[in-house]
Order: sequence, then structure tokens, then C-alpha cells
Amino acid sequence: MNTAASSEPRIVALEVTEDAIVAQLADGRTVSVPLAWSWRLSGATPAQRRRFEMIGAGEGVHWPDIDEDISARGMLQGIPASAPKPAKAKRRRA
Repeated sequence: MNTAASSEPRIVALEVTEDAIVAQLADGRTVSVPLAWSWRLSGATPAQRRRFEMIGAGEGVHWPDIDEDISARGMLQGIPASAPKPAKAKRRRA
């Protein structure tokens, strides 16, 4: 019998607090990143933050109400979500 363990980090439990996104990984580690790393989650209501689903067998998490995805690998590598750039104002021609 050949059983290979996956080297990809997998989230098995997740909590979003007022200040952080806290993930329990399958290998026993706990990873926490600042809530501010996700501008969408930072601006979401508590109800929207609580409504999420695991994706890819725990490779990430998706919040359908705000269309946000965070991966376990991204949390471990310290990659915050980029906020959208403000639209440039159009110049009026005289």
C-alpha cells in the first residue's frame, strides 16, 4: 500500500474575529493574519464574515456574500489581498 501525505496546507477550521483571520491547519498549526489583510472582510458585516465555505478540500476559504477567497498557502506566505486602486478622475477638455 502506498499512501502519500499531501504537502499542501489544508484549513480544517476557521474563525474571523474583529482583528484577525485565524485558521487551524490539518497538520496542527494555527495561522493568524490581521483582518486588515483582506479589505473585503474588513468592510464586511459580522454576519458576512461568518458565512464562508471551505474550497479545494481546505486549500482555501470563500466568502460568497463578498466574493472573497483566501488560501492557506497565502496565509502562510504572508500575502495580503491588494485593495482596488481608486479610479482616475477624467479630465474635462475645454
